[in-house]
Order: sequence, then C-alpha cells, then structure tokens
Amino acid sequence: MNYLICLLCLMVLATLFGCDLRQSGRIGGETTLAPNEDLQLAPDDALLATDDAMLAAEGLQPALDDAQSLVADSSGTYVLPSPDTSGSVSVEEALQNRRSRRNFQAKALSKEQLSQILWSAYGITEPGRGLRTTPSAGATYPLEIYVIIGNVTDIEAGVYKYNPLNHEITRIKNGDIRSELSAAALRQTMVADAPITVVYAAVFSRIEERYGERGRERYVFMEIGHSAQNVYLQAEALGLGTCAIGAFSDDTVKQLLNLPADEVPLYLLPVGHIAP
Repeated sequence: MNYLICLLCLMVLATLFGCDLRQSGRIGGETTLAPNEDLQLAPDDALLATDDAMLAAEGLQPALDDAQSLVADSSGTYVLPSPDTSGSVSVEEALQNRRSRRNFQAKALSKEQLSQILWSAYGITEPGRGLRTTPSAGATYPLEIYVIIGNVTDIEAGVYKYNPLNHEITRIKNGDIRSELSAAALRQTMVADAPITVVYAAVFSRIEERYGERGRERYVFMEIGHSAQNVYLQAEALGLGTCAIGAFSDDTVKQLLNLPADEVPLYLLPVGHIAP
C-alpha cells in the first residue's frame, strides 16, 4: 500500500513540474532539449576545429605529423618543417671545420635537413619586418633561391623554388635533372651525386632601382657570398658538406630551371652526406 502511495505521489509531481522543466530547457544548470526541438549536429569538420581550438588554448595542440606537414598541394607546394634555431655545434666549431666537400654518399637528405639548409640560405628571422638570415643592402633581397631535389625523403624529385616568407618550396619542374645540371656545370660529378643542389639566381633590377650600377656590380655579389657562407656553416653543423660552384653554362642552367627572363643564375651549391 505504501509503495502504491509513493508511486502515485511521484506521478503527480512529474505532472506538475515536468512541463515547466521542458519549457525552461534547464535542469540542474544543464541545457536540455524540449520535445519539439530539433537536434542539429555540427559537421565533423566543425567539431574537429572546435576540439583543436580547445586543445590549442590549453597548450595541448599536437603538432602535425611529418607525413601531413609535407603533403604537396595541387600546385606542388610543400610546407617545410620549422627550422631549429639552436644546435649542438657552435659557430666556432663550424668555422673551424668548414671545407669544400666534393664527394657525396648516395644517401637521402631528410626533410628537416632540407628545411635547415634553405632557411640558413635566405630564411626569415624577423617576420614582422621580413628580415632574413642574410644581410641585404637596403633589405632589397635581390636573390631567388631554387633547389634541385633528387633524393630527399618524402619529397618528389624536381626543380623547386624556395619561398622564404612561408618557408615552403613549390615545384616548377618535374623529374630528377641532376645529371643534366652536372653536364651544364662542366660535368662536375658532385652535382650529379649530391641529393640536392641549391641554385642562386638574381633579379638585378630590385637593387639597381635604389643603388644603380654599384648595386648590380657589388651588392648582389656581397649578398650571395653571405648566403653561401651560411649554407657552408649550416651544412657543417648538420654533418653534411657542400661546395660552391661558379663554373657552368648560364644559358643551359637558366633553361633547365625554367627561370624567368629577369633572373640570372649565379651560383650552385650541391649539398649532401660526405663520402669517406
């Protein structure tokens, strides 16, 4: 009998208060849905974005894995891993050990090594002002950096142009052209053997507009020397080697790289693992 009375009381209480609870939409501080409300689920992408934002706000956002970070988009662009700004080799050690290395192993470079080499050549060090690893007269930055890739992990062979602002490379020509570039460089075999070759080109008009003939005849070549020495020292710090090359057919290199009319090739730096 007592059981039936309790059950009857519960049913009466539910009848009296249930409607108000549903209409107010709140029970114990938690939001609920009234029977006539539709439940609209967010798309999966929106849910993921919300989760990512929450993780980032808490400092828990996981970094993209290496495969994700280096997937080329439809334009053949690879966003490179962020460069390291500290290492285990001092500037003094790199200077002491710097040599021109002409013999390379048939061993791939990692994407991290490629990233570090290109950043050392012309990478951004102060994003707000666009300043780079290399000093430039009037910050005109007349150089363009290309990389001939033959053997880099997770990156297709081809001719790529380096974009310092986004720290990325964009493929402008498919295929491994190391043998052809070696032939254009008077058949210097280190160009064919190295997994990559950094190629410098200059747009002289950028610096001539401000400094005239002096900019063309002096400042461009000072800048390329600064940049090439950066690559030498970075290569030493990574346990790699390089050798600056100025002997090549300008016209052939320009054609191989599909350079624009206003760009002049000036320097080649093959980079790779040093052969014993």
